[in-house]
Amino acid sequence: MDSTEQETNGATGAPLSARSKALESGAAMVQDFAPVKGICAHLNAFHIYADDTSRCVESNHYCTHLNEDVRQCVIYDSNSSTARLLGVEYMISPALYHTLPTEERKLWHSHVYEVKSGMLIMPSPAGMPNAAWEVAETKEMEDVIGLYGKTYHFWQIDRGDKLPLGEPKLMSALTEDGQGGELLRKAWKDRDERYGVDTQQKKEKRARIVEPEIHPGK
Repeated sequence: MDSTEQETNGATGAPLSARSKALESGAAMVQDFAPVKGICAHLNAFHIYADDTSRCVESNHYCTHLNEDVRQCVIYDSNSSTARLLGVEYMISPALYHTLPTEERKLWHSHVYEVKSGMLIMPSPAGMPNAAWEVAETKEMEDVIGLYGKTYHFWQIDRGDKLPLGEPKLMSALTEDGQGGELLRKAWKDRDERYGVDTQQKKEKRARIVEPEIHPGK
Protein backbone atom coordinates (compact mmCIF):
# COMPACT_ATOMS: atom_id res chain seq x y z
CA MET A 1 0.00 0.00 0.00
CA ASP A 2 1.24 3.49 -0.87
CA SER A 3 2.29 5.52 2.16
CA THR A 4 -0.18 8.26 1.23
CA GLU A 5 -2.95 5.74 1.79
CA GLN A 6 -1.76 4.70 5.24
CA GLU A 7 -2.24 6.25 8.67
CA THR A 8 0.19 5.93 11.58
CA ASN A 9 -0.17 7.62 14.96
CA GLY A 10 -2.99 9.82 13.71
CA ALA A 11 -1.06 11.11 10.69
CA THR A 12 -0.97 10.14 7.03
CA GLY A 13 2.11 8.00 6.38
CA ALA A 14 3.68 4.58 6.77
CA PRO A 15 5.01 3.13 10.06
CA LEU A 16 8.70 3.70 10.81
CA SER A 17 10.95 1.28 8.96
CA ALA A 18 13.62 -0.79 10.71
CA ARG A 19 16.24 1.54 9.19
CA SER A 20 14.54 4.66 10.55
CA LYS A 21 14.19 3.10 13.99
CA ALA A 22 17.89 2.20 14.00
CA LEU A 23 18.91 5.71 12.96
CA GLU A 24 16.57 7.17 15.56
CA SER A 25 18.08 5.05 18.33
CA GLY A 26 21.62 5.86 17.25
CA ALA A 27 21.00 9.60 17.15
CA ALA A 28 19.44 9.50 20.60
CA MET A 29 22.62 7.95 21.98
CA VAL A 30 25.08 10.52 20.62
CA GLN A 31 23.23 13.81 20.12
CA ASP A 32 22.51 16.39 22.79
CA PHE A 33 18.90 17.54 22.76
CA ALA A 34 19.58 20.52 24.99
CA PRO A 35 16.51 22.64 24.12
CA VAL A 36 14.03 19.93 25.05
CA LYS A 37 16.05 18.90 28.10
CA GLY A 38 15.16 22.29 29.50
CA ILE A 39 11.48 21.38 29.73
CA CYS A 40 10.48 21.74 33.36
CA ALA A 41 6.69 21.55 33.41
CA HIS A 42 3.85 19.58 31.79
CA LEU A 43 0.57 21.50 31.87
CA ASN A 44 -2.74 20.26 30.53
CA ALA A 45 -5.76 22.39 29.60
CA PHE A 46 -8.07 23.11 26.69
CA HIS A 47 -7.61 25.72 23.97
CA ILE A 48 -10.43 27.26 21.99
CA TYR A 49 -10.14 28.77 18.52
CA ALA A 50 -10.05 32.56 18.65
CA ASP A 51 -12.33 32.77 15.62
CA ASP A 52 -14.72 30.01 16.74
CA THR A 53 -15.05 29.52 20.50
CA SER A 54 -17.31 26.48 20.01
CA ARG A 55 -14.24 24.46 18.95
CA CYS A 56 -11.84 23.19 21.60
CA VAL A 57 -8.72 21.03 21.72
CA GLU A 58 -7.07 19.30 24.66
CA SER A 59 -3.54 20.64 24.83
CA ASN A 60 -0.51 19.25 26.62
CA HIS A 61 2.07 21.98 27.17
CA TYR A 62 5.72 21.10 27.75
CA CYS A 63 7.34 24.32 28.93
CA THR A 64 10.77 25.83 29.45
CA HIS A 65 11.74 29.13 31.07
CA LEU A 66 13.80 31.53 28.97
CA ASN A 67 13.95 33.87 31.95
CA GLU A 68 11.73 35.09 34.79
CA ASP A 69 9.45 36.91 32.35
CA VAL A 70 9.26 34.57 29.36
CA ARG A 71 8.24 30.92 29.04
CA GLN A 72 7.87 28.90 25.85
CA CYS A 73 5.84 25.73 25.45
CA VAL A 74 5.50 23.10 22.76
CA ILE A 75 1.97 21.72 22.60
CA TYR A 76 1.03 18.10 21.90
CA ASP A 77 -2.30 16.31 21.59
CA SER A 78 -1.39 13.78 24.30
CA ASN A 79 1.39 12.80 26.69
CA SER A 80 2.43 9.71 24.71
CA SER A 81 5.73 9.19 22.86
CA THR A 82 3.84 9.32 19.55
CA ALA A 83 1.89 12.50 20.35
CA ARG A 84 1.29 14.93 17.51
CA LEU A 85 2.84 18.38 17.78
CA LEU A 86 -0.07 20.82 17.60
CA GLY A 87 1.50 24.21 18.17
CA VAL A 88 3.34 26.56 20.48
CA GLU A 89 2.51 28.94 23.30
CA TYR A 90 4.56 31.80 24.65
CA MET A 91 3.85 33.11 28.13
CA ILE A 92 5.00 36.49 29.40
CA SER A 93 4.78 38.43 32.64
CA PRO A 94 2.32 41.29 33.16
CA ALA A 95 5.25 43.71 33.07
CA LEU A 96 6.09 42.66 29.52
CA TYR A 97 2.46 42.47 28.45
CA HIS A 98 1.94 46.08 29.44
CA THR A 99 4.69 47.14 27.03
CA LEU A 100 2.91 45.63 24.01
CA PRO A 101 1.09 47.76 21.42
CA THR A 102 -2.71 47.72 21.69
CA GLU A 103 -3.19 45.59 18.55
CA GLU A 104 -0.60 43.07 19.71
CA ARG A 105 -2.35 42.63 23.07
CA LYS A 106 -5.40 41.30 21.24
CA LEU A 107 -3.39 38.18 20.34
CA TRP A 108 -2.69 37.30 23.99
CA HIS A 109 -4.94 35.75 26.64
CA SER A 110 -5.15 35.60 30.40
CA HIS A 111 -4.80 32.34 32.39
CA VAL A 112 -6.94 33.45 35.32
CA TYR A 113 -10.04 31.42 34.41
CA GLU A 114 -8.00 28.30 33.60
CA VAL A 115 -6.38 28.39 37.01
CA LYS A 116 -9.35 29.40 39.16
CA SER A 117 -11.77 26.96 37.49
CA GLY A 118 -9.46 23.98 38.04
CA MET A 119 -9.18 23.34 34.31
CA LEU A 120 -5.42 23.88 34.11
CA ILE A 121 -3.59 20.97 35.71
CA MET A 122 -0.05 19.72 36.08
CA PRO A 123 -0.47 15.94 35.64
CA SER A 124 1.00 13.98 38.51
CA PRO A 125 3.86 11.52 37.88
CA ALA A 126 3.03 7.87 38.53
CA GLY A 127 3.60 6.92 42.14
CA MET A 128 3.68 10.46 43.46
CA PRO A 129 1.56 10.96 46.61
CA ASN A 130 -1.38 13.15 45.67
CA ALA A 131 -1.06 15.46 48.68
CA ALA A 132 2.57 16.24 47.90
CA TRP A 133 1.84 16.85 44.23
CA GLU A 134 -1.07 19.16 45.01
CA VAL A 135 1.36 21.46 46.84
CA ALA A 136 3.69 21.58 43.83
CA GLU A 137 0.81 22.08 41.39
CA THR A 138 -0.72 24.87 43.44
CA LYS A 139 2.62 26.67 43.52
CA GLU A 140 2.82 26.41 39.73
CA MET A 141 -0.71 27.79 39.43
CA GLU A 142 0.27 30.77 41.59
CA ASP A 143 3.01 31.54 39.06
CA VAL A 144 0.93 30.94 35.92
CA ILE A 145 -2.20 32.85 36.91
CA GLY A 146 -0.65 36.24 36.21
CA LEU A 147 0.95 35.33 32.89
CA TYR A 148 -0.39 36.17 29.44
CA GLY A 149 -0.22 33.59 26.65
CA LYS A 150 0.05 33.78 22.86
CA THR A 151 -0.84 30.50 21.18
CA TYR A 152 -0.92 29.18 17.64
CA HIS A 153 -1.96 25.71 16.54
CA PHE A 154 -0.76 24.35 13.21
CA TRP A 155 -2.71 21.09 13.21
CA GLN A 156 -6.52 21.10 13.45
CA ILE A 157 -6.99 17.58 14.79
CA ASP A 158 -10.48 18.36 16.05
CA ARG A 159 -11.76 18.40 12.47
CA GLY A 160 -9.98 15.13 11.65
CA ASP A 161 -6.99 16.47 9.74
CA LYS A 162 -4.27 13.85 9.25
CA LEU A 163 -1.66 16.51 8.44
CA PRO A 164 -1.14 20.12 9.59
CA LEU A 165 -3.13 21.88 6.88
CA GLY A 166 -3.81 25.53 6.16
CA GLU A 167 -2.60 28.58 8.00
CA PRO A 168 -1.76 28.55 11.72
CA LYS A 169 -4.77 29.29 13.92
CA LEU A 170 -4.71 31.76 16.77
CA MET A 171 -5.96 30.02 19.91
CA SER A 172 -7.12 31.23 23.28
CA ALA A 173 -7.55 29.91 26.77
CA LEU A 174 -11.05 29.81 28.18
CA THR A 175 -11.79 33.04 29.96
CA GLU A 176 -15.36 32.51 31.18
CA ASP A 177 -18.06 29.89 31.74
CA GLY A 178 -20.02 28.75 28.69
CA GLN A 179 -17.22 28.77 26.15
CA GLY A 180 -16.66 25.50 24.31
CA GLY A 181 -20.21 24.28 24.86
CA GLU A 182 -21.18 20.66 25.36
CA LEU A 183 -18.15 19.48 23.39
CA LEU A 184 -15.84 21.00 25.96
CA ARG A 185 -17.80 19.68 28.93
CA LYS A 186 -17.52 16.11 27.60
CA ALA A 187 -13.82 16.47 26.78
CA TRP A 188 -13.13 18.01 30.18
CA LYS A 189 -14.90 15.15 31.97
CA ASP A 190 -12.96 12.59 29.93
CA ARG A 191 -9.67 14.35 30.69
CA ASP A 192 -10.38 14.36 34.42
CA GLU A 193 -11.20 10.66 34.40
CA ARG A 194 -7.99 9.76 32.52
CA TYR A 195 -5.81 11.73 34.90
CA GLY A 196 -7.77 10.94 38.04
CA VAL A 197 -8.52 14.63 38.59
CA ASP A 198 -11.31 16.25 40.61
CA THR A 199 -11.81 19.67 39.05
CA GLN A 200 -14.18 20.88 41.75
CA GLN A 201 -11.69 19.98 44.44
CA LYS A 202 -8.95 21.87 42.62
CA LYS A 203 -11.23 24.87 42.19
CA GLU A 204 -11.87 24.94 45.93
CA LYS A 205 -8.19 24.61 46.82
CA ARG A 206 -7.28 27.42 44.43
CA ALA A 207 -9.85 29.80 45.86
CA ARG A 208 -7.14 31.31 48.04
CA ILE A 209 -4.86 32.08 45.07
CA VAL A 210 -4.89 35.83 44.59
CA GLU A 211 -6.61 36.74 41.34
CA PRO A 212 -4.64 39.42 39.49
CA GLU A 213 -6.29 42.27 37.66
CA ILE A 214 -6.68 41.36 34.00
CA HIS A 215 -5.45 44.10 31.70
CA PRO A 216 -8.38 45.56 29.71
CA GLY A 217 -6.40 44.91 26.51
CA LYS A 218 -7.45 41.25 26.82
